[in-house]
Amino acid sequence: MKPFFQRLQQDTPPFFRTLRNIGLSLAAAGTTIVAAPVELPSIIVTIANYLIVVGSVAGAVSQATVMQEKD
Repeated sequence: MKPFFQRLQQDTPPFFRTLRNIGLSLAAAGTTIVAAPVELPSIIVTIANYLIVVGSVAGAVSQATVMQEKD
């Protein structure tokens, strides 16, 4: 488990950094919709739940991607 946490602390390539930020934005938007104090149609809440899942997965995968050092 220790190598995994070391991997998370290494530099992330620029493309995956952008993808991570987009994923976090999607998750934040989905969370905002789900937590809205008004009643929304169920299809909108369902889409928001999918945004949360997709954004979280994209963020996690992007954060775990590291640049490979050439020997």
